[in-house]
Amino acid sequence: PDARMVGAKLLEALARPHSLGDRPITSTPSIGVVMFSASSHSADELLRQADLAMYRAKAEGRNTLRFFDPEMQASAERQAALENDLRAAIAEHSFELYCQPQLSVDGRLAGAEVLLRWNHPTRGLVKPDEFISLAESSGLIIQLGAMVLTESCRALVRWAGDPHLREVTLAVNVSAHQLQAPGFVDQVLSILAETGAPSQQLFLELTESVFAQNFDEACSKMNNLRAHGVCFSLDDFGTGYCSLAYLKHFPLTELKIDRSFVKDLPGETHASAIVDAVLALACTLQLDVVAEGIETDEQRDFLVARGCRLLQGYLLGEPQPIAEFEAAYGAART
Repeated sequence: PDARMVGAKLLEALARPHSLGDRPITSTPSIGVVMFSASSHSADELLRQADLAMYRAKAEGRNTLRFFDPEMQASAERQAALENDLRAAIAEHSFELYCQPQLSVDGRLAGAEVLLRWNHPTRGLVKPDEFISLAESSGLIIQLGAMVLTESCRALVRWAGDPHLREVTLAVNVSAHQLQAPGFVDQVLSILAETGAPSQQLFLELTESVFAQNFDEACSKMNNLRAHGVCFSLDDFGTGYCSLAYLKHFPLTELKIDRSFVKDLPGETHASAIVDAVLALACTLQLDVVAEGIETDEQRDFLVARGCRLLQGYLLGEPQPIAEFEAAYGAART
């Protein structure tokens, strides 16, 4: 109780506006507290534990206080072990690329999206949300992204020699961290040059988070790559921070309707209205639209009737290893 009371007073004092030169400044401090007895831990260990508690306070919204508990230490150790495994997996190319088909309304294969899978030797299948967020927080996303992009471009080169796949586009997810990296444009162009992949069939999928940070730099990099033929798709459209005014500045080729809207079709009025608005906006801006997460005939029929021409979801095809995808859709199937 005493530590909590002292912490609350510190938060209150630090949160008061103060002056820096002639500017008023307001702080949002985060405090970590560890309880100990005189002989329980070394000073270094106590500081590490307090640090973990402080970062938990920051992760839970800042301007708050959190006490250390052993689960924080266990969680940090699990994350550290997983990060080490992730480094090794990137070095050893232990990830597997999957593809999910994107079909036109006539059932023709028009494109595919690359999805990454990590089958850990002891942990089993690690969810992409878990290892992608770790890759971003650790900075490993640059190496991982380069690996995925390289393998995707090699796939496009293989497809160029297949009459059933040569016109199929391939979408690769790119995080805001990758786009913000200083050498991103050179990295993409270098991979395209080294592999010989057709740039016009490479779609880089971005989420609306690219609008939230350094708009001008993101726009410049996208325009640079677009000048070399690379296409851009805006993923999860309508779920993030996107200002409609920004869309005219970005060299986009397509929008993706998020599955959170598709799942409520056709019965939910608001979801239907949002989908209609996205399709109308895309038509005005001369952008293609991909609806993802289609799982029922009713969802597909609704979208087709509204003018959506590219469809993706388990109803149309599940993600599968890229070799199986090529066998299922390429010339070898005949």
